[in-house]
Amino acid sequence: MSSPLLSVQDLSIAFKCSAQKISQVVSNISFDIHEQETLALVGESGSGKSVTALSILRLLRKEQVVYPTGDIWFEEKSLLHASDKQLCKVRGNQISMIFQEPMVSLNPLHTVEKQLYEVLALHRGMRRNVARSEILQYLDRVGIKEPKSKLSAYPHQLSGGERQRVMIAMAILTHPKLLIADEPTTALDVSVQAQIIQLLKELKRELNMSMLFISHNLNIVKKLADKVAVMQQGKIVEYNNKQRIFLRPEHEYTQTLLNSEPGGNPVPLPNTSGILLNVNHLGVEVVAKKGLFSSHKKVIVNNIGFAVHQGETVGIVGESGSGKSTIALAVLRLVKSQGDIVFDSYPIQNLTGKKLLPFRSRMQVVFQDPFSSLNPRFNVEQIISEGLMTHKKFSKARREQEVINIMHEVGLAPDMRYRYPTEFSGGQRQRIAIARALILQPELLILDEPTSSLDHTTQKQIINLLKSLQEKHKLSYLFISHDLALVYSMCHQVVVMKEGNIIEQGSREKIFYSPEHEYTKALLSFLDKPPRKANKTLIHADKAEKFVHKDHTQQDQQQAKKDDSKINWNDALLMRKK
Repeated sequence: MSSPLLSVQDLSIAFKCSAQKISQVVSNISFDIHEQETLALVGESGSGKSVTALSILRLLRKEQVVYPTGDIWFEEKSLLHASDKQLCKVRGNQISMIFQEPMVSLNPLHTVEKQLYEVLALHRGMRRNVARSEILQYLDRVGIKEPKSKLSAYPHQLSGGERQRVMIAMAILTHPKLLIADEPTTALDVSVQAQIIQLLKELKRELNMSMLFISHNLNIVKKLADKVAVMQQGKIVEYNNKQRIFLRPEHEYTQTLLNSEPGGNPVPLPNTSGILLNVNHLGVEVVAKKGLFSSHKKVIVNNIGFAVHQGETVGIVGESGSGKSTIALAVLRLVKSQGDIVFDSYPIQNLTGKKLLPFRSRMQVVFQDPFSSLNPRFNVEQIISEGLMTHKKFSKARREQEVINIMHEVGLAPDMRYRYPTEFSGGQRQRIAIARALILQPELLILDEPTSSLDHTTQKQIINLLKSLQEKHKLSYLFISHDLALVYSMCHQVVVMKEGNIIEQGSREKIFYSPEHEYTKALLSFLDKPPRKANKTLIHADKAEKFVHKDHTQQDQQQAKKDDSKINWNDALLMRKK
């Protein structure tokens, strides 16, 4: 067999805490990636996946990182011992990387075209007039709608999914031999995820490209990877081909990951629940510049109407850029809108300033990216108590006690309240964001993709937390997500959006079991395991129990190694679960 393109051998990674003390975050890991092969690195947040990926290109700060053991070999040359000049030839040209946080990675001061052109000019020596057609081609390939109109846009003018797609286009423009993709589909809806997976497969074939794919989304890993390495607390606990990992996992932690898919039902509705939020004929327009002296109005959402009852969860689903987050901003009165917004029988559409302030404490929001939404200069106590400073006239001692109480409630140790956001994992930061929203005792909580950046085990913990809080405090949720499995688990009513319009809405059962619109049917077709009604679930549970006690024959083992197209993944995974 030929030598691997990339070989990580007995690698340990540590950070300097002081002159004498180091903290080891990755311990003695090894894996290989051959030409045209995809290795998926999976595990919980904080397991060491991203640190490993950054070490391959030596992107961690020299002053802070040490490598106690091991080496990283690319085309049989050491990257850990390469000079800066040698690394410059590898970075971008031969190994390219898609980073996890597109808003942080993209330059906020430069347009999309300028940032993509810099890549082509630096690595492929292209002139601007030739580069533009190449840029448009790749923006179209990664699913950017109307790519010409996005050339002059800045990162903040794009949706989360669009920013992620620009990052993917930037990485593949150089035709690298190895692509490191660190959570490249986190902010994307299921239909675009499918497009990106197909695109990456095509690029692998066209460019003879290999890939290190880091993800917590096991459904995508299953579709894209050839081999899987499972990381836990800085160690690789299981490393095997994809079929073996998914059908016959050996390590207990791997089994836990595979069984951490969201499930269950929404919390029971209260016996009597009036309408808390009523939205009718909602529209949002923005002024978009066409040229130096001309502009036009662009409709973002059009004639939207829905209601949220007390104690109810209404889910809003749709593609990235369909207007989901814009609706949330309009309800919170953070963007200008037309139409009627009625909260607890009181019209708030035209309220401003002090008149709107009493309603702000009753409507709170948890944003998609807790890293960006938490002030890095504030410690946790300051972040959580900030709302109390505005809305409640509590003493300092009372504020501190309220912070301690809410931290207990969301599962955070109160002695962490003097730490800063950078000292927490993604799941912990999201709990901080939830605590900040709940401390004001709101009646409506708007959840804008609250778990999209979290691994499945942490995601399950956050969803269970939200359900328990909703049941305890009779909260109403407006739940915005592209994850249909989560929507099924959380929501009583579902609103399906496309290009700023509602194309279908109704109860969870109606949308998932009897969809009418072709777009809704298309969205549901991307579900890896479509939700089943209770009687069917019981039948499959019986099958699962029989399969657990059945001895695996040699024929079963051979079948597991066959091509993916011959494996019924849904039935196999249903039967594997205990």
